[in-house]
Amino acid sequence: MAPSGMVAAGNLVLEGLLEQGYEAYFVGGCVRDELLGRPVHDMDLTTSARPEEVMGIFPRCVPTGLAHGTITVLQDGWSFEVTTYRTESGYADHRRPEQVLFVSDVKEDLRRRDFTINAMCRGLDGAVVDPYGGQEDSERRLIRCVGDAEARFGEDALRMLRCVRFASVLDFSIAKNTWRGLLRQRDKLAHIAVERVRAELERIVLGPHPQRGLGLVARSGLLPRGKAPFPWTGSDMAAAAALTAGIGDLEDAHLRWALLLHALKQTASEAGELLRAWTFPGATRSAVAGVLRVREGWDSALASVPPGSPGGTEALRRRWIAAVLACGQSAAEGWLTLLAALPQAAAPCAAGVAQPPAPALGAPDAGAPAAQRPNAPDTGAPAAQRPTPALLRSWTAEMPLHTLAELAVTGNELAGALNKRPGPWLGERLQQLLLAAAAGDIPNDNQSLLQEAKRMDPNEP
Repeated sequence: MAPSGMVAAGNLVLEGLLEQGYEAYFVGGCVRDELLGRPVHDMDLTTSARPEEVMGIFPRCVPTGLAHGTITVLQDGWSFEVTTYRTESGYADHRRPEQVLFVSDVKEDLRRRDFTINAMCRGLDGAVVDPYGGQEDSERRLIRCVGDAEARFGEDALRMLRCVRFASVLDFSIAKNTWRGLLRQRDKLAHIAVERVRAELERIVLGPHPQRGLGLVARSGLLPRGKAPFPWTGSDMAAAAALTAGIGDLEDAHLRWALLLHALKQTASEAGELLRAWTFPGATRSAVAGVLRVREGWDSALASVPPGSPGGTEALRRRWIAAVLACGQSAAEGWLTLLAALPQAAAPCAAGVAQPPAPALGAPDAGAPAAQRPNAPDTGAPAAQRPTPALLRSWTAEMPLHTLAELAVTGNELAGALNKRPGPWLGERLQQLLLAAAAGDIPNDNQSLLQEAKRMDPNEP
């Protein structure tokens, strides 16, 4: 369903073209989504009018793609891409046509499009022009190429990921001939810019059916053939599938990526570098790596504190608080939220550590030594003996402060009180004081902190 204001404005553009004697239709995704009862976010038009003729009809236009016949018409606060009927040829780079020929038949224009569900147009009277069976495929919940699949994917290799994305987001199946064409042409993904591949992958992972999309990505073998590093085989992806079953329950985009990279056994450092290579923005890289650093800190704590040891719970509390301080409260909460999305067998409340999936999925044997099972230190602790996520959250909530900015002493005050010149020692001492105050060892007031700093300094009497 499209916003009423958008529909009214789009109808005015359509009417303006029709009144001048040209053919004009709404086309592509807006028609598809209307038929499926999905939200419509933009409305594109196709017309027999040439670009210069479109610009002559509407006073407010932007020539966004003259070479390809596209003009953006601005109407009542909305923008509409209006494109002249065209055919395309000469896809030397497997992405964009070298030759565009304007034509007079809308069916010729629809023939150049990728999938039948996108090759429909609708007139002002509501009648749908559908020469390639898009309505029937919509009812059958099927993604099928217009014409020969190998040809369509050879023209624009990004269409292969778009095929997977539509199947994932719409929860459709992929026609057998279309899937075969994809597999035959998948090496051509190497021609596509990383940014465009990443954008399609984001739509899959952040969409309503990410698990389905990731399964199709794994079976297609597309990503290892792209320009960006993809250090996993199909069996790695299959093994990760068991751990990502709950990915669709995570509302936060960063946590979806964190869960996926956790399931693929990436360290925080490896995840950050991989996301950089995939051109993800800094905020995403930082947030995902932060969650995985919390995981690493907590895994280390669990491995270093023997189950049932005297003072073990207090030692774990302090290690958890240290992880919160080092990585941030948001990252710590993110890891706890991520744990809830892991299968129970993979994330016992005790450990907060991902155990490997069943060997049948291609993962290492669950009985292998800890060194062979990334992210799963062999603590030997039953779940009941380890802190639950609820207890970890209570420890976080009880912290009187969470950041260095909240510490009731400054570096200058500390250096003055100890009569020492600032240096690397100062940051270390402030962090020690922060941990002591956050753990409740000392009050977070100026004099108490200064006294504790003097006690820590071996040069003080």
